[in-house]
Amino acid sequence: MIRRFGDPVQPDRRYRRRPGAYAVLIRDGEVLLTHQAEPEPEVQLPGGGIDAGESPLRALRREVFEETGWSIATPRRIGAYRRFAYMPEYDLWAEKVCLIYLARPVLQLGPPTEAGHSAIWAPLDQAASLLASAGDRHMMARVARDMA
Repeated sequence: MIRRFGDPVQPDRRYRRRPGAYAVLIRDGEVLLTHQAEPEPEVQLPGGGIDAGESPLRALRREVFEETGWSIATPRRIGAYRRFAYMPEYDLWAEKVCLIYLARPVLQLGPPTEAGHSAIWAPLDQAASLLASAGDRHMMARVARDMA
């Protein structure tokens, strides 16, 4: 079973499963994160939804580029978690199944292309405390602990 983080399931809601791929991106002791301005300002692991017919790795590369402007190399899946949340941009209650990868940011190709996103760097030992999602914090803390 995949561990759940965040709000409990509301039995009166219908949730649509929404898989996504997200990355912990470490370079020179820092982690590349994304700041999303709306609907609520928050810091996140870069990544997002896997579109129909898209592989998780293709989605990961696309989403990291859209949210940070960086290309990545050597992605390796390190875990998964799920959370139940309302996604206002889609007017959708979703069971988000979050596949987490460890990868290396290789080259900044330009600024983020997704509106409202900006790339930020944080020290590895502080990155978890910046993340808005409990699942992201858990995964980031686990990576930081394993690298210490």
